[in-house]
Amino acid sequence: MSRPDWTAALRAASRLGIAPAAFWRLSLIEWRAVVGSADARPLSRRALQILMADYPDKTP
Repeated sequence: MSRPDWTAALRAASRLGIAPAAFWRLSLIEWRAVVGSADARPLSRRALQILMADYPDKTP
């Protein structure tokens, strides 16, 4: 399982006029709708685990 290419996603968002802060607020479903891949497969459990490990929630 490869990691998501967040740099490419941010570049695509920038080309679409979406600011980085707005990009990170988008849900995965919203992002897929923006880029026209709403029919893409959902994240697998393993992909979700990798994503959660790479970007853990921060506690106040």
